[in-house]
Amino acid sequence: EYLSIQAGLLSSYIQPEGQGQPLLLVHSINAAASSYEMRPLALHYAGRRPIYVLDLPGYGFSERSRRTYHPALFTHAISDFVDQVIKQPVDAVALSLSCEFLGLAAMARPSMFRSLSFISPTGFSRSPMPGGNQGVHGLISFPLWSQGLYDALVSRSSLRYFLKMNFSGPVDEGLVEYAYETSHQPGARYAPLSFVSGQLFTPLIRPQVYERLQQPGLILYDEDPNIRFDALPEHLQHYSNWQAARITGTRGLPHWEKLAETVAQLDAFWEGAGLAVAPATTSPRSGTTWSGHDAS
Repeated sequence: EYLSIQAGLLSSYIQPEGQGQPLLLVHSINAAASSYEMRPLALHYAGRRPIYVLDLPGYGFSERSRRTYHPALFTHAISDFVDQVIKQPVDAVALSLSCEFLGLAAMARPSMFRSLSFISPTGFSRSPMPGGNQGVHGLISFPLWSQGLYDALVSRSSLRYFLKMNFSGPVDEGLVEYAYETSHQPGARYAPLSFVSGQLFTPLIRPQVYERLQQPGLILYDEDPNIRFDALPEHLQHYSNWQAARITGTRGLPHWEKLAETVAQLDAFWEGAGLAVAPATTSPRSGTTWSGHDAS
């Protein structure tokens, strides 16, 4: 565990074996998110390069205290973790809304982020997300009913329903079970309720951040039920450091359903940017578990 002065106690899964620059993996934001969401990529690249998978504030084994959750908190968590734990530039991969936090961190600390890979990122819709609604947040986080509301969101049936929206095929049951366990820990509701009320989006993330990033960038996407990419062609036309690849037949989690295609695109991107991944030196640990004992 690492104590960030600005983001609190942070937990991570670290596998240091491998050669070359570290790979940082950052999970999404939802009612039951955690570093487990990035497990397929972590296992694939284990032994090839050092792997760091961060639990963001309010999720996984990181601090889940009752506090104000906002984009700056998550941005500080990423940048502090890279600065103080990894201590060298990284190739970073983020999922969904966390792409916004990664972009903010990379803009603030450009020398520490060699490349940025976004999987199903928010912020590429022509209709920007509205800002947070304090009234809605106050209503749904009211102590008398906030826990009951959250519990309804994270029942096994509810989790399976929402995950099914992001899978073209069968939902991975390991992901369902881990989502259930992580969402039934003390304080698990605080960050998700900020997300539900819109507190964690940066409405102008594309002009304010994405268009100003100088690092090589890759966007992997297809049919996401909650995210639109209609502004992506224009972005690619105007900013030559960005490229995109469509992983067809997926719905927001291509690294779960089409891992081979996903890593092929990542490897080609890094190689094209002169950031090739070293060949595997050890075999991935097939018995790797995601638990507090793996957090460092």
